[in-house]
Amino acid sequence: MILCADIGGSFIDFAMVHPDGRTDHRRAVPTPVDDAPAFIGALAALCAPWPDMPLHIAIAGVECPDTGIIRAANIPCLQTLPLAARLRGETGRIVRIANDADCFALAEVHFGVARGHRTVFGIILGTGIGGGFVLGGRIVPGLGGVTGEWGHAPLVILPPAPHGEDAAAIAAQVPFFRCGCGLSGCLDTIAGARALERLYLRAGGSPLTSRAILQSWQSGDRQAGRTLDIWLSYMGAGLAHVINVTGSTIVPVAGGLGNVQALVDALDHAVRARILTATTGPLLRRAALGKDAGLLGAACLGPDIRAED
Repeated sequence: MILCADIGGSFIDFAMVHPDGRTDHRRAVPTPVDDAPAFIGALAALCAPWPDMPLHIAIAGVECPDTGIIRAANIPCLQTLPLAARLRGETGRIVRIANDADCFALAEVHFGVARGHRTVFGIILGTGIGGGFVLGGRIVPGLGGVTGEWGHAPLVILPPAPHGEDAAAIAAQVPFFRCGCGLSGCLDTIAGARALERLYLRAGGSPLTSRAILQSWQSGDRQAGRTLDIWLSYMGAGLAHVINVTGSTIVPVAGGLGNVQALVDALDHAVRARILTATTGPLLRRAALGKDAGLLGAACLGPDIRAED
């Protein structure tokens, strides 16, 4: 059994995870985002009753493989902290850490909709977008600890204006926005829930929540349809590129937007129309594990626990 923590900017979700995916002793405590000693202390206290068990962590951030430093924008106290080393020193136990989107994908491979698949790219369609790549039942390690970040690097570009045409008028037709990562034109700028709301406004709509936009789209509203046509065009192209590169045979989909089956079906159609290998069945499937995915994926990080593939 493994002690697991799924750490976000608001709460630490903690549980003991059994080899079959069952959880015990589950509880949540606030995340001390600005106090490193309090952060270490909170995790140490949660683990204290089981001194010999490993601790595996899914975190909304990235651990640098060279330094062990965590980059987590919503947990400032970790920015200069080698978290695993500090926790090992504090608790004397094995500590393993991975990105929460990677853990989600790993969980779906071992316990969810991707069981039986060797090559899996899982995506999260939430406030923003994220992803995780799993090969042979293990997370694929990336440069600087980063992998699966399909929402970043410019995908949307401003085309050059043909001779005699207004460059500003052409630019106005392209959803080209600055991204929080510092680049411009990233898929993340039009992909998540807040980005969908911005895209709807830019396409001529009035302020609406993403939920309302999707409801209008499913009801046949023309303005919402125009917005989703743009969204599906870019998202389908971006994800098709990922599928062509990775060869993934299934794409589990999680997050708030991922709960809308009609949207998942539409994106699946947009992706399969653009990939090199034709498929008769869907590639995109709604994820099965919900809020348990971070904990279950964290449990699978090391050799201590293995669900039957």
